[in-house]
Amino acid sequence: MIIGVPKEIKNNENRVAITPAGVHELVKSGHKLLIERSAGNGSGIEDVDYTSAGASILEKSTEVYQKSDLIFKVKEPLESEYNLLKEGQILFTYLHLAPNKPLTEALLRRRITGIAFETVHSRQGTLPLLTPMSEVAGRMSVQIGANLLQKYNGGKGILLGGVPGVAPAEVLIIGGGVVGLNAAKIAIGMGARVTVMDVSGERLAQLDDIFGGRITTLLCNEYQLGEKVSRADLLIGAVLVAGAKTPKVVSECMVKTMQKGSVIVDVAIDQGGSVESIDRVTTHDNPCYEKFGVIHYSVANMPGAVPHTSTYALAGATLPYLIQLVNKGVQRAMVEDPGLLAGLNTYQGKITCEPVALAMNSEYAQALKLIA
Repeated sequence: MIIGVPKEIKNNENRVAITPAGVHELVKSGHKLLIERSAGNGSGIEDVDYTSAGASILEKSTEVYQKSDLIFKVKEPLESEYNLLKEGQILFTYLHLAPNKPLTEALLRRRITGIAFETVHSRQGTLPLLTPMSEVAGRMSVQIGANLLQKYNGGKGILLGGVPGVAPAEVLIIGGGVVGLNAAKIAIGMGARVTVMDVSGERLAQLDDIFGGRITTLLCNEYQLGEKVSRADLLIGAVLVAGAKTPKVVSECMVKTMQKGSVIVDVAIDQGGSVESIDRVTTHDNPCYEKFGVIHYSVANMPGAVPHTSTYALAGATLPYLIQLVNKGVQRAMVEDPGLLAGLNTYQGKITCEPVALAMNSEYAQALKLIA
C-alpha cells in the first residue's frame, strides 16, 4: 500500500505522524512511504532520517495526497486540505468530527474511509491512541495554568505551590480520566491543593487510592460544582465522552463567580469544550483571552507545543494499528479487531460512529454491516 504523510498545517502544529522507525517497519513489510518535505523538522526528524529508513520525499502536499492510498497524519484536515482528499481514500488521524460539520460533510462527499485515533478502543475498553496525547495535554494543562496565574499574564499573581506561611493555589480538575489523572499528578507535584470531580464514584475511588488521599475527590453535580468553581484559582476541563461533542459542564454563571485573574484551561476544546464561557478555539500564537475577568485558554492542539515528546509517544501507539490496516486491508483488519472497527467514523459516504451521527443529527450506519 502507498502511505502518504503530509506536513501538518494547523497553527504551530509541529508533530508528524510517523518516525523513521515506523517507516522502516512498513517498508520492510513491502509498503511505500511518501512524506512531504520537512514534515518532521518540527519534531527534530530530518528528511534524510526518513530517506535512510526507506521513505521517498515529495515536494508538495498535493503530490502526497494524490499518490497515496492511505493518508496518515496527526490532526484533522483543515478546510484548505478538503479538496486534496481523493475519492475513496483512507484517512487515519485524529478527526474530532462531532463539533466539526464541514469536515464531516467533506469526508462523506468524497466517500473517505475516516478512521479516528480518538475512538479506537483496546480490548480492555481503553482509548489507546488518545491516551498518549491526553497524558501530554493533562500534564501541560497545569504547567500552562501555573504560567497564566502569574500577574504579567493577567493572572492573580499566585504561585501554584505557595510557600511556607502562604496558602497554595486551589486547582479544580473536572473529569477523572487520563487527562485529569495526569493533571493531578503535576498539580500535586507543584504543591497545589487539588480537587478532582467526576460523575463516576468508582473512578473517584480509584483516584483516591492512586493518590493516597493527597487529593480531594467529589462527585460532580451542579451544586457541588458551582461551589468549587467559585473558589478555584485554576480550573482544568478534562471531560471526555468518546467520539461525542463535549457537554458544557461549567456554565457561564459559574465562571462569573470566579475571582478576577483566575484561569481556565479547557483540554476538552478539541471536542467542543466543557466550559460554556469558552466561545472560540484559540491557537498557540494567541492562546488566551479574558472574559468576566477570567483568563481562558482553549488551544485545540496543546501537545503540538511539545512536538518531540508528542510525536514519539503518538507514533509508538498508532504504528501497530497502521500495520494492521495496511498488511490486512481495512475490511479484514476491522473484522478481526473490533477495537479498530470502533475507530471507523465515516465509510462509503455514511457516518459509522453513533455519537458523531447524533451530533450531526444524521443517520447512523452500523460499521460492521457495511464492512462485512
